[in-house]
Amino acid sequence: MTTFFTRTLAASACLLAAFGAAQADDATIKIALNDWTGHHVSAKLAGEALKQMGFAVAYVEADAVGQHELIAEGKLDLNPEIWTNNVGEVFPHAVSAGAINIVGDLGLEPREGWYYPPYMEARCPGLPSYQALYDCADAFASGSSGGMGHLLAYPQTWGRQSIDQAAIMELPFAVQPAASEEVLIQSLKDAVAAEEPILAMFWQPHWLHSDIDLTPVEWDSTSAGCVAGVNQTRGDACGFAQAAVTKITSAEFASRWPDAYEFVGAFTLDNDTRTALIRRVNDEGLSVEEVVSQWLAENGQAALIN
Repeated sequence: MTTFFTRTLAASACLLAAFGAAQADDATIKIALNDWTGHHVSAKLAGEALKQMGFAVAYVEADAVGQHELIAEGKLDLNPEIWTNNVGEVFPHAVSAGAINIVGDLGLEPREGWYYPPYMEARCPGLPSYQALYDCADAFASGSSGGMGHLLAYPQTWGRQSIDQAAIMELPFAVQPAASEEVLIQSLKDAVAAEEPILAMFWQPHWLHSDIDLTPVEWDSTSAGCVAGVNQTRGDACGFAQAAVTKITSAEFASRWPDAYEFVGAFTLDNDTRTALIRRVNDEGLSVEEVVSQWLAENGQAALIN
């Protein structure tokens, strides 16, 4: 079993006792669901725990960038997993104006960037440095890349990071957004199984890293202020911002549902826990609802609060 959060029983009991006194009002807490499995796990762990506290909860499918306008307008109430390096233009303005409230970090420790299987280092000497990609782009070519290297990017609704980064660095790569998270994962698995070339935008934490070996491309530097496609040149490139993963609510959430807001503030999820739950969905064919329900039955809300 995955190692979960450690905490004193007394502290958990006190906090849960306070949460347990909550009663839902007539309104429903609308939780955003973004289009990747890990987000569904985070959202439904939070949502099902809120249901156990007596709140009415509804899950609403929402675009990872476009959702922020809805949250700012109060049409969505909660998103427990926001990757701060992919929030679009509305988010920072809404936060500054007080229309979106940042509750705190979720607890995940992410890394995003371009990944390749280790056997590509023999075909492209100089890897993992991004500088190698200029000289051996043809090693990553595919039938659809027109002789250029082929770079598989995130789905279009997740943002333009790879497109913008390849353009500003003038890399000889054709960038193709994956149709979905499932297509991105399957493309990586299929390429590695056949030892075919592949370079793809991907992230950690993710269960796929325990199934196949993937190595991240390295840049000249790292910076919290790094923005893909902005102020980077060959020899002075930071690649991609490494996100903080935060919890956000609409402006009125805390006043409408103070006990729910207290729970959201304490809600925490680590890499190992989330990865184990995603793996059960992918390997055992269970639904997110099934694995979340089983996990809560076995561990209780105490394992979700810090």
